[in-house]
Amino acid sequence: MMLGVGLDSDGHKRITTGENFALVGGSEETHDVMVEKTIKINEKLSAKGKRLEDVSKDEFNDIAHSVGLHRDCPENN
Repeated sequence: MMLGVGLDSDGHKRITTGENFALVGGSEETHDVMVEKTIKINEKLSAKGKRLEDVSKDEFNDIAHSVGLHRDCPENN
């Protein structure tokens, strides 16, 4: 399952769920971006004929990167 958590807020509570994801929080803009990225990831998985649970961590990271998500490595902070 993909979990997205928006840490900024504009006073509204937002929750969007789907078959393989849950997105919570965030301003309207942040939440919309999370929804967009999740939809794109699912479209790419579908195009490959795969489900989220069928891909390796590396393959998921490649797909996520291709839709504009970037991994934040704690050792780089």
